[in-house]
Amino acid sequence: MRAVGIVAEYNPFHNGHRFHVEETRRQAGDAAVVAVMSGCFVQRGEPALFDKWVRAEMAVRGGVDVVLELPAAFAVRSAQFFAAGAVRLLHALGVVDRLSFGAEHPELGALRRLAAAIDDEAVRTVMRRRLDAGETYAAALGRSLAAASGLPPAMVASPNNILAVEYLRAIERYAPSMVPCPVARRAAHYHDRDVSGEIASATAVRAALLSGRTEEAYGALPISGRELAARCLAEGRGPVTWEDLSLVVLAALRRAGVAELAELPDVSEGLEYKLKTAGGAGSLEELWSVLKSKRYSLTRLQRVLVHALLMTRRAEVAAWDESGPLYARVLAFGERGRRLLRTVARTTAVPVVTKTTHFLHGRELYGTELTPLQGMLALDTLATDVYSLGMPKVEWRRGGRDFRQSPLYVVCPPGGS
Repeated sequence: MRAVGIVAEYNPFHNGHRFHVEETRRQAGDAAVVAVMSGCFVQRGEPALFDKWVRAEMAVRGGVDVVLELPAAFAVRSAQFFAAGAVRLLHALGVVDRLSFGAEHPELGALRRLAAAIDDEAVRTVMRRRLDAGETYAAALGRSLAAASGLPPAMVASPNNILAVEYLRAIERYAPSMVPCPVARRAAHYHDRDVSGEIASATAVRAALLSGRTEEAYGALPISGRELAARCLAEGRGPVTWEDLSLVVLAALRRAGVAELAELPDVSEGLEYKLKTAGGAGSLEELWSVLKSKRYSLTRLQRVLVHALLMTRRAEVAAWDESGPLYARVLAFGERGRRLLRTVARTTAVPVVTKTTHFLHGRELYGTELTPLQGMLALDTLATDVYSLGMPKVEWRRGGRDFRQSPLYVVCPPGGS
C-alpha cells in the first residue's frame, strides 16, 4: 500500500482542510492519506485550541487515514525545521511517495525558484544585512527572496508559500524521490480573521470560537468537526490559549536563571535578560509589552516561551536536528489507516509508537539518563502535561495522559464525515 503525506496542524480541522484532503485523494488515486500533525503546541508557538487527540479525530473523520504526531522537538520551530522534521518522518515510514501541501500560489516552478534562492550565498548575505539592520527573520527572508527571484513580494511573504518552499528544500535534502504536489488554497487566506462562508481560515475559526460566536465558527467546520468541538466545549476540554497558561509561563520565567534562559532555542543577543525581566510581569499583556520589539517577532517570542515551559535546550534540539524524528507516534487512524499501519510495520525505518510505555515509563523521567528517542518522547509527554494545565475543567488537567491514552480507532464513512 502506498501513501501520500500531508503536514498539518488542524487547529482546528475545517472545511478548507477537508477540501485539501479531498483534492489530495483525487490526485493520489488509490493511495492512503497520512497526516503528520503538530501536538499540543503549534508551529507559531501557541497552544492548540484543542488537544492533539481531538484534532486527530477531527482529521480522520474528515478523510485522513492515519494521523501521526510531529514531535515537539520539530513542531515548535521555525518553518525550516518544522518542514524538515515532517518530511523526514514521512520518508522514514517507507510508504509515502508524495507530499501534498497547500499554497496561495501553487506554481511548482516558481516555488522551486524560491527554494533555490534561499540557498544562494548572495541572498544569505543580503538577509544577514537586513537582520543586522533590525528586520525580523520573516521580513528579511521575504524581501531578499523577492529581490533575488523577481517574484512578487506578496507571493514570497505568504506563510503557506514559505512553508511550501521549505517542504521543497526538505524533499531535496532528505527525500529526493518524494514527489511534491501543491494544491491551491481555496477562498480564505491564512490571516483572514472573519468567517464569511463555508471556507474560512483557521485564524478566523479560532477567533469566532474564542469570542463565543460558536455557530459562526461551526459553519466553517465539517459536521463531525462541529460535533467534536461542541463536545469539547461542553466538557471543558478546551479551548486553551496563552491566557490560560499565563501563570505557568510567568512561573517558568521566574524560576529559570539567566544562564538557563540563554540555553533556550532561538535565544541570542541578550534576549535572556529581557526574558528574565519579563518574568516579573503581573499579566500576559504586560509580559508581551516588555518582550515585543522590532528585532523579535511575536511568533519567535512565543516559540521561546514554549521552550521555556518545556525546558528545551539548544544542544538537545541540535542533536535531534541531526537525527531527525526517532519514532512515528500514532494519534488516530481509520479502517484504511489500520491496514496501512500493518504495511508500515514492515517498511519503517523508525519504531511506530502506539503505547508510550513500550518506549518510556513514567518512572524513567525521575533522574534516569534517557536515550535520544526517550528524550524526544519525554518532551512530547511534558508538552501534553503543561498544555493540560490550561484546560477549563480541573479533571482534564491531570498529568501523564500520554501514558494512558491509546491511539483512537475512528470508524466513519469512506471519505470522511
